[in-house]
Formats: sequence, structure tokens, C-alpha cells
Amino acid sequence: MNRISDDILFRVEKPARYIGGELNSFIKDKNNVDVRFAFCFPDVYEVGMSHLGMKILYYILNKREDTYCERVFTPWPDLENLMREKEILLYALESKDPIKDFDFIGFTLQYEMSYTNILNMLDLAGVPIRASERSEDDPLVICGGPCAYNPEPLYDIVDLFSIGEGEEQLQEIIEVYKEYKGNKKKFLREASHIEGVYVPSLYTVDYNNDGTIQKFSPIYADVPSKVKKTIIKDLNKVDYPDKLIVPYTDIVHDRVMLETFRGCTRGCRFCQAGIIYRPVREKTTDKLLEQADSIIENTGYSEVSLTSLSICDYSDLKNLVHSFMLKYESDKIGLSLPSLRVDSFSVGLINEIQKVRKTGLTFAPEAGSQRMRDVINKGVTEKNLMDSVKNAFESGWSTIKLYFMIGLPYETLDDIIGISDLAEKVVDQYFSVPKEKRKKGLKVTVSTSIFVPKPFTSFQWSPQIKMEDIREKIQVLRKSIKRKQITYNWHESPVSYLEAVFARGDRRLCDVLVEAFKMGAKLDGWSEYFNFDIWTSAFEKCEVNGDFYAYRQRDYDEILPWDFIDVGVNKEYLIRENERAKLSQVTPDCRLGCENCGVNINLDGECFNGSVFNKIQQG
Repeated sequence: MNRISDDILFRVEKPARYIGGELNSFIKDKNNVDVRFAFCFPDVYEVGMSHLGMKILYYILNKREDTYCERVFTPWPDLENLMREKEILLYALESKDPIKDFDFIGFTLQYEMSYTNILNMLDLAGVPIRASERSEDDPLVICGGPCAYNPEPLYDIVDLFSIGEGEEQLQEIIEVYKEYKGNKKKFLREASHIEGVYVPSLYTVDYNNDGTIQKFSPIYADVPSKVKKTIIKDLNKVDYPDKLIVPYTDIVHDRVMLETFRGCTRGCRFCQAGIIYRPVREKTTDKLLEQADSIIENTGYSEVSLTSLSICDYSDLKNLVHSFMLKYESDKIGLSLPSLRVDSFSVGLINEIQKVRKTGLTFAPEAGSQRMRDVINKGVTEKNLMDSVKNAFESGWSTIKLYFMIGLPYETLDDIIGISDLAEKVVDQYFSVPKEKRKKGLKVTVSTSIFVPKPFTSFQWSPQIKMEDIREKIQVLRKSIKRKQITYNWHESPVSYLEAVFARGDRRLCDVLVEAFKMGAKLDGWSEYFNFDIWTSAFEKCEVNGDFYAYRQRDYDEILPWDFIDVGVNKEYLIRENERAKLSQVTPDCRLGCENCGVNINLDGECFNGSVFNKIQQG
């Protein structure tokens, strides 16, 4: 097989995606390691290089002397076509070696619509796409990430899944692999004993006549019937990159990413991340400043982004921001907060941050009416938003972005019209501020996305809204927006339908996925390449009804495809929350009192590890 060369890279749109050699990338002698790990991101370089999880695991695996972890991204069609024409196998950036010669090919599952990219990358690598068709000489395919919490649609693509946080678990997997290298069956059997590891080939599924699951069973007595997610109990003690790779080309998030904490206590009923990443675990401010020092010094970046599910919930945020700005303001190093909640917005805090550079403000009320915000347990009020935008306008902001979802369970057209009402009240709030205090050129952007029910949420039993109903609601909202200062952006693509199908699908979807790929499906997350007709044909050929997964109301006693996974949160809690949603009843933030989700008992630890919990206890 041929290798990539300069004359080929000269012929593609963005050659910097494929050359490697960036500052802080690892270069090792492949002959002096026991394990070669290809960490694949099933999307293009600019997207994958912005993903924090990849940065962390790349760093941690390469700290091992016996392991060489290299990066692989989805080639854009211009390069893919040349690779297939010139018979060049998919390769890793660091060594340029074909990844079919590696021990592991790992994928992070961030989005259901990247699944065909996984198949395409395996095929481009010369690796059989079905696990059942691979030989002893083929690499092991391992997957993790949020979509791994329902692994079943990929059951015959992936050899083993990593459920939970992989920093320590991957180390165990590699140790077991070294012991059983050369015998896949023994390795997979032994790996299934590691907490959080799921090996699909070691389980069988039986179905009822109506298509629902009758039984999910391990094949052997020593294989666990439940797979329990793994968590890092103390983020202050786990390794975090002291240097990040600096790309040669622009990427989506081209800055230092500093992880402040994991988990969330808000309890939004639509949010999968708020459940699967429980419990909350914070880093100390001192640890964060120490990590920021190292990364800034080793990368030369001039912006740091504080990351978490809801950054304003970090218990020592004001001190962290003040300390950071005190140290770095004179060096013109900026700080950004990417996930603001309406109720915790502090203009004073943002003003301090934006002394270096000023940007627009983004809020996510998620729903237009208070009733609907109570249904989804968003925990914010119209007054919260009005107070926040008023303070922002008085402080010199004039660009506001508002994010909403449509198609939520128990939603009515009145709730949809409430979105335009809320946006217009934001405009009114701007004009209520004296001219001399506000900045000219108000721009309010309203964006809506289509709600997709996800596993391990209170709405996991709910049907997705049908595409024709989505179009109706979008039209109602468009017509109800009258003010020239408001711009409305929306999506009405059938992509969300497929996302819902695969989010809550079972093993029968694996054949559909393979068939769609064979028909040409790939890059489904990119509108210019998505082809719904291919998927329609694939469903028909495999005699699988996508509506069964997207549009069907589930009963509480139905066995769900992901029920064998233990995320630490009891199903009874999710049922209770769904019943409260039907009544528009709000459940308070967990920090105001335990709501008995089960995570403190099931994961053998306190709900809150760090200053969040301690400060509440102290009053």
C-alpha cells in the first residue's frame, strides 16, 4: 500500500488537516512500545481537535512508556477520493502508519450522525466494518463518549465499549490487553470484568412479537448482567494535559480549554449530560490556576475557556475569574465563559472578563413560556432573563443570542408563540434603557433546535415530534416574530429524526447502518452530504421501521435497549421526574436538598465532592 505524499496533499483544500507534526504532539519510537492506539474522531480535524476528551486521553495514554497514542480524523471527500484512487490506507497523523497495523482503533461517540463516518474510516483503513468478520490480526475497535450510553446500534461494529470516564479505565484495559495480546476472545472475556466495559458479543437479546425487548442476557456466568459506569472521584488528582497540541490551522475552539468540574445538579429533564455525568466533582481554584499557568506557557495561547456543563455553577467562580484576570490582564490573555445560565448571569463578572475582549452574550431559556420551562425543569423565570438582559444593555451590550428547543414533550402552540413573545420583551427591555446608557444597533437572534429524546433522561419514554408537526410549529413561530431587531434561525431537517432513531435504537439498527453506508451515506452531520433518501432505502431493505424508535411512546415497564447500563441514577427517579413534568412541577436544584436520584448510594460516594457541597453545608 502507498503512503501519503506532498504531491497528493497539494491537491486538497486544507492540507494542514493531514500533516501532523504540530507543537506538543507526541513522537515516539514505535518499536519501543507494546501497544499502539489510534484515537479516531469521526469528524474533520477542526471539529475533533476542539474536543477536550480527546486532548485528555491522548495526553494520558502517551504518558505511558509502553503505549503510543496517535490521532486520526475523518478525511474530507477531496482527500478520501484521492486515497481510494491511490490505494492509500487511512493513517495516523503522528507516524503516518496505516491504522490497520495498530492494536486498538478507538472512536469517541459524540453524535449519532457520525456513525457512518466510523464505518467509512474503518473501510478506508482496510479493516472489516463488522466485528464478527474481523480476524485475530485486525485491530480491536473500542468506543466511548456520551453516545456509548446506548451502544446497541453499533453492537456488531465495536468490539468493546468504555462506559463512563476513561482516564483510569483505559489504563486497566491496556494492562489486560498486554497480558492476553494475541488472543482476542480471552482478552474480551477478561476485559468484560473491568468496571464500565461492555463487550456486545458476550450478550444476547430476545424480542417480543411486538418488537420490544423480551430479554437481555450475558452468554457466560462470569460476564456481568449490569455494566456500571466509571467515574473519576477526585479531579484534582487525575492527570490533565499540561500542554495542548497547537494546530497549524484554525479549529472550532482554538484556545486553552480548562475543565473546572464535571456533573450538574440542575436536573433539566431533557438533558442527558446532566444525568450521565453525575455526581458533581470540582477542581479547586488553586489547581485550575496552576493548570492554566502550565498550558499558557506551553502553548502560547492568548485565550482560556472555562469549561463545564454550566460554568456559572462553579462554586468559586468569582474568585477564579478575579485571580485569573489579576494575573493575565496585562498580558492580554482573555477568559471566556461558554455556558451562561440566565439565572446566574453576572454583568459585573462578565465585564471583568471582557476587559480584554468584548463579545456577544448567549442565553438558553430553552422554552418560551414559564409553563414549558417548568415542564423541562429549567429552573429559570422570565424575570431572570429580563434582569440579565437589562443589566447587559446598561453595560454596553447590544447583541444577544437566545437558544430554544421546539418539539418538547407536553408542548403546545401557545408555548411556541411564547418564544416570540419572550424575544420581543428582550427588545422592549433594550428600549427601556435610556439612550445615553445603551449601545446602538440592537440585534437579537433567536435559534431553535428540534428536541431529541435521549436515554437516561426523564423524557426517554416520550415520542419525538413528527417532522410535519415541526414544520407547522416553525411556521407559527416565524409568523409571530414581528420586530425587525429579531432574526430567527431554525432547522427542520430530517437529521433530527435519524438522531432520535439511533439515540434510542437497538441491535436491529446495526444492519440499517451498514446498509446505508454501503449505499453511500457518510458525513451525515454535514448538510451538503446528508441524503435522507439513502436512509429511507436502507430501512426498507432491512425491513426496519424507523418510526418504531422515533415516534413511539414507551411504557415504564418496557425493557429499554440501554437498561443493562448503570449510570448511578435510579430509573424510579427518572419516572418520578417525568410524572412531575406532566404536571409542570419544578424539582429544586440538588444543592438545595437531595432529591434521591440514587447516585450517592449507587456510586459509593457523596453527591458533591468539593467546594460546592462544602459551602452549602456551611450555610
